[in-house]
Amino acid sequence: MRRLVFPFLVLTLAILACSIPGSPAPTEPVPPATVTLTIYFTDEARYQVGTEPYEAAVTRTVPAPASLPEAVLTQLFLGPTEAEKAQGLAVILSGTTGFSNLTIENGIARVYLTGSCASQGATYTIANLIYANLKQFPEIQWIKIYDQNNETETPDGQSGSIPFCLEP
Repeated sequence: MRRLVFPFLVLTLAILACSIPGSPAPTEPVPPATVTLTIYFTDEARYQVGTEPYEAAVTRTVPAPASLPEAVLTQLFLGPTEAEKAQGLAVILSGTTGFSNLTIENGIARVYLTGSCASQGATYTIANLIYANLKQFPEIQWIKIYDQNNETETPDGQSGSIPFCLEP
């Protein structure tokens, strides 16, 4: 009889603990929310023959970010996937390695680049891709791009601006 009492008590306590109001019920893990982003890369075939637009859009699904424009720039600097490269897409970095900050205020997006930017005389640079990617957001009317020294040609006012290092 004593052998049956202990297991019975344990089972009774377990049942009571599960029936106490307010005790947390086991839950399934919630999958992280995701969003689908549109990212623009350079279509090398169109660029080589001078057929605009030089950018082609791809979509990527990522965990929901705090800032969609920042997530788009992050994906841009990650570059095209192998499958996207096989479609002839590329990212022209112009010596940059990424961005350290993005702010959006009063319709002006300010992008701070990392790495030593240089256009190498090209008229098409990372600035074109940044513009293509950020112009999809209605809250952004102007884009100012800063070099690794936090400099841009026109830092003030409601206008776009690129750093001197991205001039041809």
